[in-house]
Amino acid sequence: MLREIVSNEIFTILLVIGLVFIAIAKLTDPKRFNDFVFVIGNSKYLKIYSKDQKFFDKFDALLFCNLIICGSVFIYIVLGYFNQTSTISVNLLFKIVIGLGCLILIKVLLERLVASLFEFDRVIDEYLFQKMSYKNYLGLLLLPINAITLYNLELSLPLVYFMIIILLIVNIIGIITSFKSHQSFLKHHFFYFILYLCALEISPYVILYKVFLT
Repeated sequence: MLREIVSNEIFTILLVIGLVFIAIAKLTDPKRFNDFVFVIGNSKYLKIYSKDQKFFDKFDALLFCNLIICGSVFIYIVLGYFNQTSTISVNLLFKIVIGLGCLILIKVLLERLVASLFEFDRVIDEYLFQKMSYKNYLGLLLLPINAITLYNLELSLPLVYFMIIILLIVNIIGIITSFKSHQSFLKHHFFYFILYLCALEISPYVILYKVFLT
């Protein structure tokens, strides 16, 4: 069993690793990275790069790795605040990393499977690209948020809620943008859209809520 530690050293290592992934993504494709940074409020990135998307994209994969790392650190910090514990369980942190990564990957694979069954692969591919772009953008935001929270700020309930609300707003903007891009398709397949929302967008978060808070 992995031991519990009190030092923030493990967080420092993880944040540095996340920063390395971001740096490699920027070095790999500087122009795309610069466009990506302004994806909020600017659809240029989504319009240009959704056309050239692949099943495995190195740029997106690097940012996704950062998202998993920074997202897991943030979840751990929030859980630690609500549980009022100052110790750091490497075992729990590792489980969060694996759980978050598996949740997102399985969800994407299920969405692709559903799209293949109902023969609207092209629309789902574009939708998933847009949605993952916004999620990866959350990873960028979480890196400085985690660093400031760990080393400069003393957490309080209003601050925790404020950070969560900011992240939710960015995620909601991404979902709305994706839905607006495909509103004509959604109008003709509204029933499937409702099923999709219930099965693949809402239920995973309900399950997570039950796991962590009950």
